Amino acid sequence: MCDNLNTHDIASLSHTFDAETAGRLRRRLRIVHMPKSGSWLNMAEIELSILSRQCLSQRIASANEMDSAIHTWATHHNTKRAGTNWQFTTPDARIKLKALYPLPDIER
Repeated sequence: MCDNLNTHDIASLSHTFDAETAGRLRRRLRIVHMPKSGSWLNMAEIELSILSRQCLSQRIASANEMDSAIHTWATHHNTKRAGTNWQFTTPDARIKLKALYPLPDIER
């Protein structure tokens, strides 16, 4: 499973590996892209972007200072219960990713 980053493509193997290795890997891989609005990875990237803008945008002198700043930011962020509103439901996934989410035998 991949997000929709342009490097997540089977053709990228040819740019990274020799032809024989790329061909062998290509036969073994099946790349499935997550919907742009429903990927947990995209949500993690959004949260890291917020952390970067709100907390890490200033110069930080040491690793301990950075740990402290991140801990303070995370505590405040979690107290506010800020987060991403997950709207990609299981029924939506069953429609968009039908081959990956087959219906249980009970529902057939």
